[in-house]
Amino acid sequence: QVQLVESGGGLVQAGGSLRLSCAASGRTFGTYSMGWFRQAPGKEREFVAAISWSAFNTYYADSVKGRFTIARDGAKNTAFLQMNSLKPEDTAVYYCAATGKTAALQLVEYDYWGQGTQVTVSS
Repeated sequence: QVQLVESGGGLVQAGGSLRLSCAASGRTFGTYSMGWFRQAPGKEREFVAAISWSAFNTYYADSVKGRFTIARDGAKNTAFLQMNSLKPEDTAVYYCAATGKTAALQLVEYDYWGQGTQVTVSS
């Protein structure tokens, strides 16, 4: 079992930055690949970024490529999502997730989910 708790969301102006954190419980954090997803009001949850268990591979949605960076710190059992040059269309609830797969970009491939953190970008 892995429990995930996100933090770091908030209200920011367009062009600003936020750093989301996802704290994971358990001693097996290093064996899970991590992902970030987001869900805007009235829309389906969508993939944002993923990082393999080794941190060797990272993946991004085209909409955030070049602006967002995913990372992980095994010593702290934490995954991060650095979000720069934020746009109003980035407004959503952001969820972190964990999977035992080497890498996963699909929502259904993830086994564990956090409760989400709200990110609001004003224009």
